[in-house]
Amino acid sequence: MSLGFLRRRMDSSAGCSSSEADGSMSRPTARPGQASSKHRERPSVSPRRRREAKKSQRRGDGQEQLLRELEQHRLPGQREHSEASGSVSDTAESSPKRRAHFLHGPYPATHFGPKACILPNPTSVMHIQDPASQRLTWNKPPVNVLVIRKIRDESLVEPFKELCRFLVEEKQMMVYVERRVADDGTLSEDENFGSIRNQLCTFREGYDDISDCIDLIICLGGDGTLLYASSLFQASVPPVMAFHLGSLGFLTPFKFESYKTEVDKVFEGNAAITLRSRLKVKVVKEMLDRTASQQPEHNGVLPRRYTSSEAGKVTLQLQVLNEVVVDRGPSSYLSNVDLYLDGRLITSVQGDGVIVSTPTGSTAYAAAAGASMIHPNVPAIMVTPICPHSLSFRPIVVPAGVELMITLSPDARNTAWVSFDGRKRQEIQHGDCIKITTSCYPVPSICCHDLVYDWFESLAQCLHWNVRKRQARLAETSDSSDTEN
Repeated sequence: MSLGFLRRRMDSSAGCSSSEADGSMSRPTARPGQASSKHRERPSVSPRRRREAKKSQRRGDGQEQLLRELEQHRLPGQREHSEASGSVSDTAESSPKRRAHFLHGPYPATHFGPKACILPNPTSVMHIQDPASQRLTWNKPPVNVLVIRKIRDESLVEPFKELCRFLVEEKQMMVYVERRVADDGTLSEDENFGSIRNQLCTFREGYDDISDCIDLIICLGGDGTLLYASSLFQASVPPVMAFHLGSLGFLTPFKFESYKTEVDKVFEGNAAITLRSRLKVKVVKEMLDRTASQQPEHNGVLPRRYTSSEAGKVTLQLQVLNEVVVDRGPSSYLSNVDLYLDGRLITSVQGDGVIVSTPTGSTAYAAAAGASMIHPNVPAIMVTPICPHSLSFRPIVVPAGVELMITLSPDARNTAWVSFDGRKRQEIQHGDCIKITTSCYPVPSICCHDLVYDWFESLAQCLHWNVRKRQARLAETSDSSDTEN
């Protein structure tokens, strides 16, 4: 209930009670000869009206007390904002066409796994934190650590053994690893590592659910290990600490040479984190049923909303960290897909395909397709065409809270294929649709320095952003006109 709404109810109640009280208590005194006529013109107020007036007055006093309590519990800096936005929020509440979701996406969950959360910020306004104030803290000391290692890379065996030995023997942690990593022949042959290997807890992807027991994730490898960690947790994700031991390492800011110091800092808490938003994706088979009157118009006029039947079946639902890619697959024809935003057609993509990415994915496939690179803390969804057969089709950025839907165009000559972070590739037929929106479960990525410096350092070191040979300065001359010759 907003404060503006309470004030208006108080004013109306006070006005009603005062008018009724005036009518019952301030009757004019009649003259001796006019008593009967005055009583006929203005009859006395009944006891029922008096009781209603007293109830209204008590209700107004109670609302005034509630208003005072709200004023006392309001956070600093929220007084002016709440009073100014009271009328706007009341108008939105009374409007029958109010949006069911926010343009800037859902408020992200701030608890990551069983024991980790963001350090509360009492100065936040409207529950929106300054990204620079995003600090990790622990409700309880972490106990269970998931170590993800890049497979088929022999150079990571020794760092993996060293990290596991440190966590088990020195930190007394319970270490979880994937079963195929623990069954590696190189680890089995090492007798010195046998005691540590026997204490490792193993799991199998798709069979064992570890989402409720992991406190911290440590990745050894490249960006693919972070994407794999994201795929293991389809709801709340524990904090992720990624060490750069792969080929690119845009998402892995830590150096393994100082892993003991860095891990100790994380266990102590109060580390900077970046909340990397994810996409909530649904693949619905044989859902859409469009009539001839709803065919997309190609004269620049947007058609009516897309109607759907309830016979669709959700065949896949998952969280995506980088991007959803729809392409033409093995066909030699152009892919022809329709792109809907909140149920309305915005364009038809004719080309090799389309990429729907998060800000984290803007530096991956989308960057190769010509999109801008967006900082992970910007709430947005990027739509990037892949080799569009149009000179005017530029990548666009839409608010994080919208719902995108991709379907095959009725005029499409072939089917399309879709993949999610490079995995679970499948074919899309006529009548199928892909629904995409921002998830409320981000990936809390632990920063090495801070969320701004780490991102720009990755741009410079991994992608060589704006690398150019420096222009030489001009020699000092006595006359500036010499430069014109």
